[in-house]
Amino acid sequence: MGLQPLEFSDCYLDSPWFRERIRAHEAELEKTNKFIKELLKDGKNLIAATKNLSAAQRKFAHSLRDFKFEFIGDAETDDERCIDASLREFSNFLKNLEEQREILALSVTETLIKPLEKFRKEQLGAVKEEKKKFDKETEKNYSFLEKHLNLSARKKEPQLLEADYQVEQNRKHFYELSLEYVCKLQEIQERKKFECVEPVLSFFQGIFTFYHQGYELAKDFNHYKMALQINIQNTRNRFEGTRSEVEELMNKIRRNPQEHKRANQFTIEGYLYVQEKRPAPFGSSWVKHYCMYRKETKKFTMIPFEHRSGGKIGDGDVFLLTCCTKRNVDTIDRRFCFDIEAADRSVTPVTMQAFSEEDRKETQLFSSPRLLGLSNVSQSRVLVTPRPSGAQLDKIGFTILRKCISAVETRGINDQGLYRVVGVSSKVQRLLSLLIDAKTCSEIDLENSVDWEVKTITSAMKQYLRSLPEPLMTYELHREFIIPAKSGSPESRVNAIHFLVHKLPEKNKEMLDILVKHLANVADHAKKNLMTVANLGVVFGPTLMRPQEETVAAIMDLKFQNIVVEILIENHEKIFKTLPDATFPEPISMSISPPNVPPRQSRRQGQRNKRPLAVYNLCLELDDVDNHSPPREDTPTGSMDSLSSHSPTPAVSSSPPEPDKNHLILESGDLVDWAANHPSQIRSSMVSWLNTQSTTTPTSTTRTPAPSSFPFPTSATGSDRPAESVLNRRARAVYPCEAEHSSELSFQIGAVFEDVQLSREPGWLEGTLNGRRGLIPQNYVQFL
Repeated sequence: MGLQPLEFSDCYLDSPWFRERIRAHEAELEKTNKFIKELLKDGKNLIAATKNLSAAQRKFAHSLRDFKFEFIGDAETDDERCIDASLREFSNFLKNLEEQREILALSVTETLIKPLEKFRKEQLGAVKEEKKKFDKETEKNYSFLEKHLNLSARKKEPQLLEADYQVEQNRKHFYELSLEYVCKLQEIQERKKFECVEPVLSFFQGIFTFYHQGYELAKDFNHYKMALQINIQNTRNRFEGTRSEVEELMNKIRRNPQEHKRANQFTIEGYLYVQEKRPAPFGSSWVKHYCMYRKETKKFTMIPFEHRSGGKIGDGDVFLLTCCTKRNVDTIDRRFCFDIEAADRSVTPVTMQAFSEEDRKETQLFSSPRLLGLSNVSQSRVLVTPRPSGAQLDKIGFTILRKCISAVETRGINDQGLYRVVGVSSKVQRLLSLLIDAKTCSEIDLENSVDWEVKTITSAMKQYLRSLPEPLMTYELHREFIIPAKSGSPESRVNAIHFLVHKLPEKNKEMLDILVKHLANVADHAKKNLMTVANLGVVFGPTLMRPQEETVAAIMDLKFQNIVVEILIENHEKIFKTLPDATFPEPISMSISPPNVPPRQSRRQGQRNKRPLAVYNLCLELDDVDNHSPPREDTPTGSMDSLSSHSPTPAVSSSPPEPDKNHLILESGDLVDWAANHPSQIRSSMVSWLNTQSTTTPTSTTRTPAPSSFPFPTSATGSDRPAESVLNRRARAVYPCEAEHSSELSFQIGAVFEDVQLSREPGWLEGTLNGRRGLIPQNYVQFL
């Protein structure tokens, strides 16, 4: 039962039960006061905790924003870029959420704390004051009454009348105060219900608003979240494929490391201990150096390096080697030692120690001047060996492909994990052997036979494509297919791959068309077979494209092979059913100098012609020339005999054609500078495409600089000065270099260049080293 009402008539009786009811009301108000006091305390703690949470969330958001993933190689996939950007997106999401939380914290103060404090001070405080007055008047009234009753009856009548009047007046005042107090008690009992709950309701409204804003943020974020999940899944799938390839290469190198040495500019390189002689009392010491020798120039470079001291690179020494002789054990108390003599070194000979007798013999073999004609076995490249299988791109091959595709589309187009689930190896090899044999191929009915499972058929088809002597998209065009997948807009990628597909040999293009059309059909049934375009790219990327050289860098490009296949599937109709744009730049194999060749470029033109270049045949639409005729068909393509054994890039012809006004053949790095000064003569799309191509990192480490791997943005005014965004960077040398000209810098591995800028000559940078500014071969450094 609740509180009993206080009747105003009871104020005049002032019975014990009336006083009990007043005390019950007073106790309830005291309880309410304590509740509000505790609520205010908890509310303030809640605000403080909210602010602490907000601060922690903001710090977490800042940590997410400030971190950036590094990647292996020279480019990232779109999925990897999205994953990199996701941390900043998460940070922005938390930032927006915390802004709403700050609004909530302010609303708690305004809508909960202040109203409750006001009610407690103004209303409950007023009742407390009334209670004090009421208790005081009660004490006064009954004390005066007792005093009045104690008057002697012998007092005079006027005195008694005066005393009676005073008592009556005092009683009236008490009754009036009692009535007001009782009214206030009951009023505050009713008022507290809405005065307390309304602020709490406002507080919860603020919470609801906060969570609603969070819901709206999450709703807006949902599209990005779903896309990011796809990016993550695609990256994970590509990682699995890349990891298996890397492990396979690692196992190959583990079994025979000598056969898998990468080719570079040095005849031989490795660690040797060098004897450093000291004054007689101290004897001599042996210091480990990393040594590099080039047989062509007879230059021997040695750089002190100690792994146990933190890996700091010391100052190197370069000299011309003249002689290398073995030290017998009777002349030195160490094994595997030999002496080298230098033409330009004051202290000779230099005594060195190899790690083993085999290393000593190899070093002495390749550093001996009498053996300059020997080939360098350490430069053997890790080339993909031809497949020993009988798979060929012939009539039988097309029959195999069509039979397998027909069977898959008839029997298993909706099978989950189609092409990802592999068949039993023995059955796959048996089926493939039967299909390759012309006698048995026509007898096999894959569409109706229950002897061959769908997974066996799909595995046999993939095995056939992998067993071809050359991948379907060819070694020659492998690098060119990879380049557009690394940069540019989606439209430019499609256009570039469209162009390159039509450069494939006719049989390759025909078989690729049949296969990709089938894969597009498989992707159309992805809701049932779960084979999305991305999943098909992971499966068929390594099948249709393979680098000729097996390296970790090539394997890191595997994800871009997958992207090329995805583009083929998604744009099958356009790529295979229409011809590419005739104005798209076509790589060819010859080069001429553009107008106004810089002096340094002319001096090195002979050296440039010794290496393969990416050169582009452009049909330029000149403003002042009527040029509606088709491109020339007699453009020489150059001899493939001059192609490097390790580069898929077309070789340079020794007899370039004479250019005319409508048909200019320019080197890619020089074209950018030339085009910047002739903006009205070149389509903007061509320049954009060429700038995309110029971002390709060169794989060559030869002394002559490769085409620039740094973008060449120019100002809006057409100036040939590079944009500020590519200036004033730091770079570290990854190869040693000795200057061949006074304007070039000599440096060792690990040298750090300051204020690195683009040079006017393609393939060269300008930088400062030890206070001296000069030219640096771009492919000798790595930007920090």
